[in-house]
Amino acid sequence: MLTRLGARVRALRNARDWSRRDLARRTGISERFLADVEAGTANPSLLRLATLAEVFEIELVDLLAGSGLVGTRPHVALLGLRGAGKSTVGPLLAQRLGCPFVELDACIEASTGLRLGEIFQLHGESYYRDTERAALVRQLAGEPCVLAVGGGIVTDPQSFTLLRRGARTVWLRAAPEDHWQRVIQQGDLRPMADNEQAFADLRRILAEREALYRQADVVVDTSTHTLEQVVDAVHGGLAGAPST
Repeated sequence: MLTRLGARVRALRNARDWSRRDLARRTGISERFLADVEAGTANPSLLRLATLAEVFEIELVDLLAGSGLVGTRPHVALLGLRGAGKSTVGPLLAQRLGCPFVELDACIEASTGLRLGEIFQLHGESYYRDTERAALVRQLAGEPCVLAVGGGIVTDPQSFTLLRRGARTVWLRAAPEDHWQRVIQQGDLRPMADNEQAFADLRRILAEREALYRQADVVVDTSTHTLEQVVDAVHGGLAGAPST
């Protein structure tokens, strides 16, 4: 437990590009004691933990997440269709929380040695969902992270249940027009093929999944806010989302 706590403090410090001396100066805690904390050999008092959380500008529960001291949902999962902003918001949120940002689709590609399109083409959706579920289980068993998941994971009851049990979920909601434009701005012109029908399909998918996405612990509209405002809103919303 103390080893996991030490790793959490070290990750938060590194995310801010602080030396251990910098952290000692900001907290008033000796550099030697901080070294012991990060090594997992010290048992810091609640007051010292509160000081560390304040300096890192996070809630105490976020500092303790994944340490075994609090919470059974140490991860944060970003939901939404492609173009919702998961890959943009995720790294910034992870930096604030002092944990890694992981894209589940990248884990799937790494484990199979295939691109997503190849997986669907060669093996079909059922194989993809099984592989997605296996990757999800591995990720939820690891250190706390901000996890961007595929837009369709909410349609797999088993995977969605696993996700909601192991992570606080955030739906990055966007208008269909914004999903569309963001994908095109990323350089993917495939949606332009059969434009009218593809956009109609996008609207239909969003409508069909809205009730599932709304089960998320936090919902943030990315169409009406700047990137910084979205990250602020997600971070603030997570403070009120129970980690148990």
